[in-house]
Amino acid sequence: MKKQIVTSLAILTAGTVFAQSPVQIKGTFDKEFIKPVKLFKVVEGNMVEIASAQPQANKQFGFTFYPEYEGFYAIGSGTIGSQTDNNTFYFKPGDQLDFTITEKDYKLNGTTNSKENQILYQWHNETYIVEQKAFNWMKVQSTFVDFFPELEKVALKAKTFATNNSSGNRKFDSGLNDYIKWDLAANASNFLNTPRSAHPAVEEYSDYYKTLTLNNYAKNASIVYQIPWGNRTLGAISSVERRTANIPYEKGIGGLQKSIDMLPNDTLRGDAMLTYLATQKDYASYKEAADKYKNYLLTTSQKQRAIGIMNDMAQLKTGDQGLNFSFPDKDGKTVKFADLRGKVVLIDVWATWCGPCKAEIPHLKNLEKEMKNTEVQIVSISVDEEKDKAKWQKMIKDEQLGGLQLFASGWGDFAKYYKITGIPRFMVFDRQGKVITIDSPRPSNPELKQLLEQVLAKKQQ
Repeated sequence: MKKQIVTSLAILTAGTVFAQSPVQIKGTFDKEFIKPVKLFKVVEGNMVEIASAQPQANKQFGFTFYPEYEGFYAIGSGTIGSQTDNNTFYFKPGDQLDFTITEKDYKLNGTTNSKENQILYQWHNETYIVEQKAFNWMKVQSTFVDFFPELEKVALKAKTFATNNSSGNRKFDSGLNDYIKWDLAANASNFLNTPRSAHPAVEEYSDYYKTLTLNNYAKNASIVYQIPWGNRTLGAISSVERRTANIPYEKGIGGLQKSIDMLPNDTLRGDAMLTYLATQKDYASYKEAADKYKNYLLTTSQKQRAIGIMNDMAQLKTGDQGLNFSFPDKDGKTVKFADLRGKVVLIDVWATWCGPCKAEIPHLKNLEKEMKNTEVQIVSISVDEEKDKAKWQKMIKDEQLGGLQLFASGWGDFAKYYKITGIPRFMVFDRQGKVITIDSPRPSNPELKQLLEQVLAKKQQ
């Protein structure tokens, strides 16, 4: 076991050492399907993966690392963007952790675990039912009818938990109330923001939800930055407050203005602006927001992120050459983007599991009929995983899908290049393969046909 710990984590000890004593972690991955176990740190309220270990044949894994800071970290087999299948721990130099990851939970082993992690484990046990219903929603069926009473019970326990559980570590003890407050908010907000068989009206929300306001959670950016998935939780709280306060969602810079108005902290307003900038698909939209709200970029980190977003935006503006992708079609023949030169190209990025994508299929078929005998080539690129290729081929046949049907085998370089994080996505390119827009209207919107006709009307250069 010791050899495995050192071998798998040597990369962590090669960096800058911030502490005199390493943290040593050993664990057992007691699940049916073995997955890599990842170690995450918190960077300004976001999670950053710092190591990964593959459980061995005996299901054991380990980490040895020098912590960059004393505080919260996370370990689990989940993704970087969610608490699902991840658990939070507290580390300081010299700490040891011995635990087992189970199908839905984790448990501490032995007597070497720190007092801080024993307390976090106690809190985890208090919130277990709520957490499972909130984050393990694909396996644990629940509606607000059974969830709200459980949430209120845990909220009541949260009021005295920190007072009744002291580790003797002043830093941890002083921040425990904040952690509990945010952890409960993450569970409560995630429950409302995930699919359920029944959803409550605002009038049916339990009393706890009255506390979920940005004014209660967003006054201090330093707290948000120290909490695992702090920014994700803050966004979920914002979503809840919009509903309870009947603040409608609005796209574009108007929606950004509403988000900024809701936040009571200028640093977090800067983060909201950066999040908006990172989602823009054309330089004009980016520049409009960047110029209007640049005074909210207060920290060095925010200014560096803004520069990075601007550099990325350079490849996304109208007139840039499109990525010369290469994907197999439904018959296995390789199709390159360069092969389509001379055509006005409409690209549809979709997947067989995507409901909104499938809703556009009838409209896409109608558009294809209307564009028949023109120089428009419709290309549908599936981001289904390789294991679902047969399902993709069956759907092409069953639904009689037209156009060029290509298979990207998941979210690869194509999605990264065009910053595609959600589908469906429609993009239009001119006859030279240059970008017209990488976020066009959908086929259900008449504006898409109008856009294609405008591009067709331009003379080929």
